[in-house]
Amino acid sequence: MSEYRTEEDTLGPVKIPAEALWGPQTERSRNNFPTGQYMPLAIIRALLNIKKAAAQANMETKAISEEKGNLIVKAIDELLALSDEDLRKDFPLKVYQTGSGTQTNMNTNEVVAHKAHEINPDIEILPNDDVNKGQSSNDTFPTAMNVVALEALDKLKPAVQHLIDELKIKEEKYMKTVKVGRTHLQDAVPLTFGQELSGYIASLEHDLDYIKTLEPTLDELAIGGTAVGTGLNAAEGMPEKIAEKLSEVYGLNLTADSNKFYGLANHSGLDVVHGALKTLAADMFKLAQDIRFLASGPRAGYGELNIPANEPGSSIMPGKVNPTQAEAVTMAALRVFGNDTVVTMASSQGNFEMNVYKPVLIDAFLESADLLTGTITGFADKMIHGMTVNEKRMEELVDNSLMTVTALSPHIGYHDSAKIAQAADKAGSTLKEAALKSGKLTEEQYDEWMDMLKMTNVDRDK
Repeated sequence: MSEYRTEEDTLGPVKIPAEALWGPQTERSRNNFPTGQYMPLAIIRALLNIKKAAAQANMETKAISEEKGNLIVKAIDELLALSDEDLRKDFPLKVYQTGSGTQTNMNTNEVVAHKAHEINPDIEILPNDDVNKGQSSNDTFPTAMNVVALEALDKLKPAVQHLIDELKIKEEKYMKTVKVGRTHLQDAVPLTFGQELSGYIASLEHDLDYIKTLEPTLDELAIGGTAVGTGLNAAEGMPEKIAEKLSEVYGLNLTADSNKFYGLANHSGLDVVHGALKTLAADMFKLAQDIRFLASGPRAGYGELNIPANEPGSSIMPGKVNPTQAEAVTMAALRVFGNDTVVTMASSQGNFEMNVYKPVLIDAFLESADLLTGTITGFADKMIHGMTVNEKRMEELVDNSLMTVTALSPHIGYHDSAKIAQAADKAGSTLKEAALKSGKLTEEQYDEWMDMLKMTNVDRDK
């Protein structure tokens, strides 16, 4: 058997690997654009589902025969049933190709057509005329972009909620554990560790709400716009039927009732939702950074937290434990910040009727969502879940802090309180020693006013 077969497209004959399901346009693209990462399989599967829905819609509108339509559906079902590893074999194209995603759309059309031929060689299925009927790369690819973005968000949201739940367990456990507060990286009045955690929880709850509030903008699909948004060659009612069928497949509330000129030329929906991912990344960076600082030590750092020992921390220093999950989160956050620039710049390039930065935009979006989903899950399970408080160290730092003098201010005044703190610092004494030496209050008064838990406004009896 020959190693290659020859097929023709509008530019002439092309040699294609004999066993490949793709056709000449895919082969040209494979050779013309060999650089970068593969097109995400989520996009491929979305395009297959779009082609399946289109075939069903075309049959319902009598735009294609049931014989052809059913064969296309069967071919697509067989492809969708493949594992990612097997599916990848016939989808070899890279992200860095034409900015409309045309090569990947044609890759999908060609593979479906060849798979249909394998199933029933007596019925001719053509990539452009049948599989792509009533469609254009210009409307199918942006439709796939929105669908896979929503799919990725459906994986991210439970991960964020899981972290919130883990933090809430710690919040309740440590609500009465007093520690030093810090502002400007300097000692401040005390709070409890539970209160500190509540701030992190609130930030993540807001982030989750931002995503949920903004994601419905992605429900609007470009399908039906075809080449420039006019809907040329799309059967009447076809876009609505495709949106309905995709909604059933993905469990989403998709709609084709949208401005198609906007759908082809603009990706502001993806841009604004990625902005919410960037905000989540920023809050995760802050949380991870705080936790690893508070866990620094164990003897020469803050040392307020004990973190799980997930793996040896050093190739040269025995017994070292590093905050690796926190480091993974912070690195992922940096990548998301960079991807946000990519998404914003790509979204801005909708010259006239068509944005031609689609593949790089959706690749960056999906990478951000995937990185956040994975690192947040790891952070929750392998850092927060096993994290404990070093209460002895927290108590020691509170006792040594001079800023607890703030509790004296309502009783003896700001200036006298400041003098006590300065005197304690200068003499290297405790705050209590300096306060009693000042003659401004008695030991009984000091002990009453310097109730650390009371200073945090946490109810001791609850």
